[in-house]
Amino acid sequence: MSASAQPYGSHPTWREVRRYLNEHRHRLAKAADRLYPDLPRVGSTHLLTREAWTPPHPVDLHGITLRWVDHPPAPMVTGREAAARAVLPPGIPTYAQAMAALDRPKLFENRTCYRLLDVAWPELGFTRGHYFDGVDVGETVAHEFAAAQHGGTSRHPGGSGPLGGSGLRRATGLPFRRLIEDPTDLRSRPALPAISMLTLRRDGRTGAMTFVLHWRDPARVAHGGGLYQVVPVGVFQPAEETPHAETADLDLWKCVVREYAEEFLGRSETYGDAFDYETWPLYRELTYARESGRLRSLVLGIGVDPLTFATDILAVTVIEAETFDTVFGDVAAANEEGRVVGATGIPFDHDSVSRYVHREPMQAAGAAVLELAWRHRRSLVP
Repeated sequence: MSASAQPYGSHPTWREVRRYLNEHRHRLAKAADRLYPDLPRVGSTHLLTREAWTPPHPVDLHGITLRWVDHPPAPMVTGREAAARAVLPPGIPTYAQAMAALDRPKLFENRTCYRLLDVAWPELGFTRGHYFDGVDVGETVAHEFAAAQHGGTSRHPGGSGPLGGSGLRRATGLPFRRLIEDPTDLRSRPALPAISMLTLRRDGRTGAMTFVLHWRDPARVAHGGGLYQVVPVGVFQPAEETPHAETADLDLWKCVVREYAEEFLGRSETYGDAFDYETWPLYRELTYARESGRLRSLVLGIGVDPLTFATDILAVTVIEAETFDTVFGDVAAANEEGRVVGATGIPFDHDSVSRYVHREPMQAAGAAVLELAWRHRRSLVP
């Protein structure tokens, strides 16, 4: 019996659809975008958003207040519903467990994360979440959609024929996705945001800026494999699994510096229980550069991927060339999540931005932050 003829839900077919999902994430995201015709987008990209999530002007990263909520409402959808089980291999109760058993990426731990609850610039509300909470919903909806698209027809029990041309309610074969009518409703699901940071190296003599990108290896990452992305990017989470770290690391800047260390310099993600930011040379160097005006980090908005519901805080850091070269030197060509593209610098100009926003297989959040940064380019440098 061929893989395509086997009952949906058998292990070979789950692997087949998973492979199809990883090989076609960019095309599938563009197709999933058509399911939400009434939701706003970030610019010309297919990143879903809300009007209140994109401030009219960039917001200084260090002017954002993070509010902790001890007793939040539980998300309405968790990935353990009957509709989700129909997407999973027999006997495996969650998508994260299916990945661990059948398609485990190199980096795959159920780490503590910060769950986004509300957005009211310049304040963001957070509570505790865990990485697999996001996988169990986001990768399930993506897998279900990939199964429906695979071969041009729905192969999900209870659905038949091709997906509807537009609108979630008209689509067939997506019972789990229909549990979340509005992916931007933060009450509906666990939203565990990543910080997608475009890094611009600025030549103070000419004003010219360049950037690098990251290609995410599907064998190493659980999300966004096979796509280009800005760099660094990281899930907003504490450095270690301790109550002290959870409290101390509720700080966007600390997360950004750790991601620079890991993705630009190839540092390990292991920091240790007694890790001290104030004595860490990289943290001190970048913080001093920020305080002395040689580095500026700005938040441009928040958006949601239509395929996986991954939620991203869209941000940009502008670093003076001398500081960039001193701190980072030669950017590592590869790291634990993939490889660097344009290590010598991609020009931050109209042609390059247009290429990666519109013509390359770029993650929706990466395309959105590039477009927003280009829109606000005159206000990125005071």
